[in-house]
Amino acid sequence: MGRGRVELKRIENKINRQVTFAKRRNGLLKKAYELSVLCDAEVALIIFSNRGKLYEFCSSPNMIKTLERYQKCSYGSIEVNNKPAKELENSYREYLKLKGRYEGLQRQQRNLLGEDLGPLNSKELEQIERQLDGSLKQVRSIKTQYMLDQLSDLQTKEQMLLETNRALAMKLDDMIGVRSHHMGGGGGWEGNEHNVAYAHHQAQSQGLFQPLECNPTLQMGYDNPVCSEQITATTQAQAQTGYIPDWML
Repeated sequence: MGRGRVELKRIENKINRQVTFAKRRNGLLKKAYELSVLCDAEVALIIFSNRGKLYEFCSSPNMIKTLERYQKCSYGSIEVNNKPAKELENSYREYLKLKGRYEGLQRQQRNLLGEDLGPLNSKELEQIERQLDGSLKQVRSIKTQYMLDQLSDLQTKEQMLLETNRALAMKLDDMIGVRSHHMGGGGGWEGNEHNVAYAHHQAQSQGLFQPLECNPTLQMGYDNPVCSEQITATTQAQAQTGYIPDWML
């Protein structure tokens, strides 16, 4: 039994697609080589992978000459945009130069990403390593500067919050002091008023009941004389009890 017919469509599996590309690419290059050897034909083959990598084969020593021959055969009898052949050739050479630079940049990018490092020698690998070290140092320097800027901003915000907290604490202390002053002043005034009233009442009592000073020889309406000791004792009792004896009425 023969092999079944393979349906031509894009292979979705990435690994299978790469394996198939490598096999068919090598087979196509082999067929081009065999055609150039067996039939003595000038063959030029150009292949670009999906990553942009170039694979080429040319039976002649110079690919550019083969491409120039193709250019002449394809557009030799047609004037493209009414430009002279020499100007067209210069443009094509410039195109090839830019294409080579573009491919070189793509290859360098893949090397920096760690791809296609097999064909490189030790010197090229060391150069790539130095480039990666320099890039890493620059990234770390920028990251450190960014973190320092953030730290400075946070310190500024912290200082502002501390000043605000200090101002609020001072304001709170002032409010507490004013309130304590009002409360203490009211109590002291009431106490002073009480003391003044008590002192005034005591002075009035003392002024109303003062001891009598009389002459012991003076006798008014009594047969028995009243001595000064009896008057003094009576005055002291009157001051203590507030009662006036009958004989003084």
